[in-house]
Amino acid sequence: MNMSDLFWLTDAQMARLEPFFPKSHGKPRVDDRRVLSGIIFINRNGLRWRDAPAAYGPHKTLYNRWKRWSDKGVFARMMAGLAAEHGEQKTVMTDATYLKAHRTATSLGVKKGGVDA
Repeated sequence: MNMSDLFWLTDAQMARLEPFFPKSHGKPRVDDRRVLSGIIFINRNGLRWRDAPAAYGPHKTLYNRWKRWSDKGVFARMMAGLAAEHGEQKTVMTDATYLKAHRTATSLGVKKGGVDA
């Protein structure tokens, strides 16, 4: 993959996000810009973690940061904080994922003794 095809947070974007980062305890974190840019790239393109381009570092690092910060509510605070800077009172998010059903899925309820809708 060409480096120009990748997503990188700018200095200005990092400056706006840094106040929301949790304090580092013990050893320093891996480069925040690289990891956050990788997380955004993965989510924006709907990729699996293991399909992350090598430029963002190990996919396990991306996943671990995403999981740890999600569990701590860091990303939610980032969104709420950024929205508040623009006078927004709430954050609206849209999930663009979808599930594909097999063409016979609609008749499963009938075959298994379920109620036909």
